Amino acid sequence: MDLFGADPNTNVLPRDGEAFYHGGIFSLSDTERISEALENDVSWQSDEVRMFGKVIVTGRKVAWFADSGLSYSYSGTTKQPQEWNTVLLEIREKVQQSTGANYNSCLLNLYHDGSEGMGWHSDDEKSILSESSIASLSFGAERKFSFKHKQTKETVSLVLENGSLLDMRGETQEKWLHQLPKTKRISESRINLTFRQMVRI
Repeated sequence: MDLFGADPNTNVLPRDGEAFYHGGIFSLSDTERISEALENDVSWQSDEVRMFGKVIVTGRKVAWFADSGLSYSYSGTTKQPQEWNTVLLEIREKVQQSTGANYNSCLLNLYHDGSEGMGWHSDDEKSILSESSIASLSFGAERKFSFKHKQTKETVSLVLENGSLLDMRGETQEKWLHQLPKTKRISESRINLTFRQMVRI
């Protein structure tokens, strides 16, 4: 099923979770200003993923921002937080107003073009507050984003617009996988921010 409309009151998932697509929550001028600030002012690093005992360095770049002491471990690596900057605090405030949730951390991904993506996975680490909102914010190139139910294999896809917000909560991470598929048709970059509520473990 393909969903392209933006109604923040409509759950894009048919069962076992909640995902609300808000569409663009920033003006075009704000998205341009924010995109430039994120590209230039964030300390980006290549991501490292452990697979089958080997360390793979990804083409996409990542950055981890969080309240003091909130590290993040996934795929065999641990990220230490950078301090919130002015732009990220501005974005977080806007996202919190839109979702009604609070966030103490944010993982940023920089995809240089469509040749970089993310395979099927869930953000279900124990360090993330169970069933809490994970707010995914997109800047730059429009990209397809897909969900796949872990049991039924049913898929739901939508296009994430420049400046748009997707709010995933409830059983979504437990019951569904999601991915950002690669595509040769996209030559522009995309920055994705996922705001989370982490717990200290």
